[in-house]
Amino acid sequence: MDKKYTSISLFASSGIGDISLKKSGVHTLVANELLNDRCALFKRNFPETHLIHGAIDEKKSEIIAETKSRLNGDQLDFALVTPPCQGMSKNGRGKLLAEISAGRRPKIDARNLLILPALEILKALKPTTIIFENVSEMVNTSIPYEEEVLPIVEIIRMNLKEYEVEPKVIEFADYGIPQRRLRLITIATKSDALKRHKANFGSLFPPITHSNNTEDGLKKWLTVKDVIGKMEHLDGNSKLKSQSDPLHRVSKLDDLKYWWVKNTPPNKSAFDNQCIECGFKGNTNHSSRKNSAGINRASKETPLYCQKCNALLPRPSVNKDGTVRLMIGFTSAYKRMDWNSPASAITRNFPYACSDNKIHPEQNRTLSIREACMVHTISEQDFFFEKEVGVEAKLTTIRDTLGESIPPLVLQIILRNLQRLESSNFDLNDDLIQKQLIFS
Repeated sequence: MDKKYTSISLFASSGIGDISLKKSGVHTLVANELLNDRCALFKRNFPETHLIHGAIDEKKSEIIAETKSRLNGDQLDFALVTPPCQGMSKNGRGKLLAEISAGRRPKIDARNLLILPALEILKALKPTTIIFENVSEMVNTSIPYEEEVLPIVEIIRMNLKEYEVEPKVIEFADYGIPQRRLRLITIATKSDALKRHKANFGSLFPPITHSNNTEDGLKKWLTVKDVIGKMEHLDGNSKLKSQSDPLHRVSKLDDLKYWWVKNTPPNKSAFDNQCIECGFKGNTNHSSRKNSAGINRASKETPLYCQKCNALLPRPSVNKDGTVRLMIGFTSAYKRMDWNSPASAITRNFPYACSDNKIHPEQNRTLSIREACMVHTISEQDFFFEKEVGVEAKLTTIRDTLGESIPPLVLQIILRNLQRLESSNFDLNDDLIQKQLIFS
């Protein structure tokens, strides 16, 4: 890789996405992030990048001027744009719809409008290729624009008229990421070579390499066991951390939660736990369904007491003024991961047993920070979760920045493919990326 590539990073967060840029030989000249704790992590990991701290709509002139100064007349190769997804994400959608229906929240989330100042920056700097990353719901998200309400993807096309724009919802597990995660990746390019390739072959995305079905000739999806199967044993009650790896640690479960988790079988939710007093296995399992407003609601009829002997079941519950009732939660809450499948998406709530499919497949605990990093394709050498040398970031910052970020390996695969296509020297059998897989 002889060419020295340059990029900017908008909505950079702590810089986990920029790991992929660095590994692809791309130097991030300028980055922008709003939140203080994310900025501290970014500076610790990318000290050579000029980080502009502040709201993108207030800092766009500074971003443009600083980037042009650092380019010194050269062409900007890439831009990585990852606007906040909370206004589009299906996570918490039930609560969001309820808030809108009650008139407590506007139908247009202000965070969805942040793509507009980003587009102004991109039009001023004209990078050769832009990669947008967001939740798959962005495909169907519309915002006010020029006295209309238009889909965000269409607004991108309108503003980047000289670019070929290709949006695609991809499953990260199909690219060898040990995590089920659907995201919208949009590639916009004004490279003649990439435009020709798109016209001739239909897509700028690399072909998928993995599948859940081995009969199609692809590699099998990477599983939880492939990735964390040999990690040191921990326990949510008696052994919370490793002596050799400070990030291989978990939070303590209180006695009641530990009881629920301890009695949860493989691949099952604690909401479906059966009676440990009489051994009856036929207690009704937990369920959920959508109500008339389209909001998914968990069943309130799931039994908390054994339907045979009336003993309290080890199912998630709350005790209010002496009355014990079933906790409100979906069928994926308090659920053990499956050793033989990819992990569910790493979210900001991964350290909590109530989160979606985040209880360890066998051990009585949640994923450790290190295991979440491994599932997210972040190796020990890739990133320091420190706000300065020797000063670790808070757990809330670590969990939030992991849950908000893209697994860097999938972005690296996309970047390397674009680089090969543009140089007209790409080989689908090139194993350079595969050699960098930390799980192979």
